[in-house]
Amino acid sequence: MTSPVGAEHLAFADRLADAAAAISRRYFRQRLAVDDKADASPVTIADREAEAAMRTLIESQYPKHGILGEEHGAVRAGADLVWVLDPIDGTKSFISGVPLFGTLIALVHEGRPVLGVIDQPVSRERWRGLEGQASTFNGAAATVRACDALAKATLFAGATEQYVGEDAAALARLKAAVKLTRHNGACYAYGLLALGFVDCVAEASLKPYDYCALVPIVEGAGGVITDWQGRPLGLHSDGHVLAAGDPRLHALAQATLAGRKPAR
Repeated sequence: MTSPVGAEHLAFADRLADAAAAISRRYFRQRLAVDDKADASPVTIADREAEAAMRTLIESQYPKHGILGEEHGAVRAGADLVWVLDPIDGTKSFISGVPLFGTLIALVHEGRPVLGVIDQPVSRERWRGLEGQASTFNGAAATVRACDALAKATLFAGATEQYVGEDAAALARLKAAVKLTRHNGACYAYGLLALGFVDCVAEASLKPYDYCALVPIVEGAGGVITDWQGRPLGLHSDGHVLAAGDPRLHALAQATLAGRKPAR
C-alpha cells in the first residue's frame, strides 16, 4: 500500500510541533491549576491550548483531514488521512516540573501510522519519522543498537497502574528477564530507543494518541514496534505496545510476555 504522505506533511508536522512547544514552554514550571479527567488522569491549560493551536493549523491547511486529539476529541474520523495528537504526553511529569514529556504528532493513512514526530520542547529535541525513510533526531540519523538477549537489555515500562491482572504478571516476567528496568519514560523512552540508549519498551492501556507517532520513528530507526501479539499498530489496536531496537530482542520479549519459552 503506497502512502500519499511525504515531505510536505512532515514539514507541516514541524510547524505543529513548533506551535505546541511555544505554549508548553510558556507554562512549564508555572503554578497551574490541574484538573482530573474522567479517567483520573491530569490535564492543564497547557495541554488544552497546545492541542487547540495544532488543530487550528490543521483546519486551515488540511480542512479535509481528520483529527483525533487527546483533549478535544475527533472530527472527520473516517477520513483517509487523520492527524493524531497528544499535546503533552507525560502530563504527570509536566506538572511535577520534570522535563520527561513530549508532544506527539502522527499522520495516519487508512488506519496505519505513516508519519510521526516526538518533540521535547524544553530540551528542544525532536525525532521525525516518515514511512519508508530513515528517522532523524535534530536532523541527524537516529539508529537503534543491537541487543540479542534479554539479560543484556534495558527495558522501559510505563507507570505500574498501566498493568493489571495478566498484564501485570506478563510485565513481571519481562522485568525478571532483563538487565535493567526503568519506569515512566512516556514517549521519551521510545526516542531513546531510536537513539540506541534503550533496548525495549513495553506498555499497556495506551490510546492511539499515545503510540501512533512512535511507529514511524522506531521503524525508521531500524527497530520493531507492534502490539504484544506482534500485530501492527494502528488506530484500532488494543493499547498494548512492545518496541525493541533489535528484532531478535523483540521476539524474545514477545515470547516472555506471553509466558512462552523463547526459541533459541
